[in-house]
Amino acid sequence: MGIFDWFRRSPVETRSAMSGFTAELMAARESYISGRRGIAELTAAAQSCISLWEGAFALAEVDGTNLLDKRTLALTARSVALRGEAVFLIRDKLIPCSDWDLSTRDGIPKAYRLSISEAGGGTTQTALAGEVLHLRIGVDPAAPWLGTAPLRRASLTAGLLNALESALAEVYENAPLGSQIVPYPEGPETDMTTLGRSFRGQRGRVLLRESVNVSAAGGPAPAVDWKPSSVSPDIERSMSVESVAAARDAIAGAFGVLPGLFNPATTGPMVREAQRHLAQWTLQPIAGLLAQEASEKLGAAVDIDVMGPTQAFDAGGSARALATIVQAYAQAKEAGLAPTVVDAALARLDWK
Repeated sequence: MGIFDWFRRSPVETRSAMSGFTAELMAARESYISGRRGIAELTAAAQSCISLWEGAFALAEVDGTNLLDKRTLALTARSVALRGEAVFLIRDKLIPCSDWDLSTRDGIPKAYRLSISEAGGGTTQTALAGEVLHLRIGVDPAAPWLGTAPLRRASLTAGLLNALESALAEVYENAPLGSQIVPYPEGPETDMTTLGRSFRGQRGRVLLRESVNVSAAGGPAPAVDWKPSSVSPDIERSMSVESVAAARDAIAGAFGVLPGLFNPATTGPMVREAQRHLAQWTLQPIAGLLAQEASEKLGAAVDIDVMGPTQAFDAGGSARALATIVQAYAQAKEAGLAPTVVDAALARLDWK
């Protein structure tokens, strides 16, 4: 061992893992072509939830930086909701990236190759991890550098909703809705043609004109009621409407939205509770992840508040709690309790 060996970096051991490089490359290419977002993002249920994410982030208040403006926050929310990730190149402003690949060390991104969309054609840039703002949600321990969208995590339910809405769309497009088979007594051909033409231009069509000119035991034809027979598909018995509603509620739950928010019979308290649930348990944690990433990459303490601007709290309950605290302080003062005792009591209730 020579003296110069002290200045040499120890070699990094590289091993092939899982199914090999070729299989991973093919899987990555397939993911790029088919997308990682799922197939239900074109439904109104998914887009309604994504719009809630986008609107809440656009209302959020940011302290510590001017780079995260309203437009950037809204774009971040939509990208995270659809792709599970949002990547921005840090320059004098945040530049959104349409596609990227990266290299890692110890599972942590070290360098990026970024594709930036332009009106006349995209460009590609290489940047270090410190120059890239990368927000990820739904991270898998097997690939901590990748995020996962809610629709991807609930791919079975997303596929069910896609199949149901596609089937219903095909039924309403191709099925003979409103068409009927009308029986009537036999008559001259001219009368049949005139009667058949009289149905044209109406809602639905007469597919067949069934004649009842038959004999019964050698006698005249019995009197037949002109009751039409509908050929419209019986959608109610297939339970497709209930299945679509259940799948829609499940997709809303995957986005952190209470299904009761989209119920036609919902009430004001339910709407406010759904807003609080979405902001507190879904959007504010994502905002915290974005604030942490921005604090590490921008060199300043960044804080993002979603709860306050969206009024996602019980204003009446907060007012009653404040009145109770003030009354408790007044009673403690009358009783001669020391401030430390009062503070200790409030601390046990997590009020201080």
